[in-house]
Amino acid sequence: MKYLCLVYSDERVLHSSPDSPEDAECLAYAESVQGSGRMLAAEALQPVQSATTVRLRGGKLSITDGPFAETKEQLAGFYLIEAKDLNEAIQVAGKIPAARVGSVEVRPVRQLNP
Repeated sequence: MKYLCLVYSDERVLHSSPDSPEDAECLAYAESVQGSGRMLAAEALQPVQSATTVRLRGGKLSITDGPFAETKEQLAGFYLIEAKDLNEAIQVAGKIPAARVGSVEVRPVRQLNP
């Protein structure tokens, strides 16, 4: 089953906290997940100020700079993994280095019905 591990953190402390992971540690962990055969995709994201929010309401497209809502933690990246069950996905998510300074939301991927 596929699981999406969404990595959230406060961008102001993501790279300045004593517990913050360095890029090399994050890359090494991603490589270990890749080596285990569970990795489908993983990426770090640019800061939230680079985001653009797109909405379609009543057939009208609206584009806004920045995130949809102001929050304490921002989406910093993701891992898309294959795991046998939620417990295995949680084990992978719990070792993501950025979890030390933020949080990781684990969600099963829903298959769309044709």
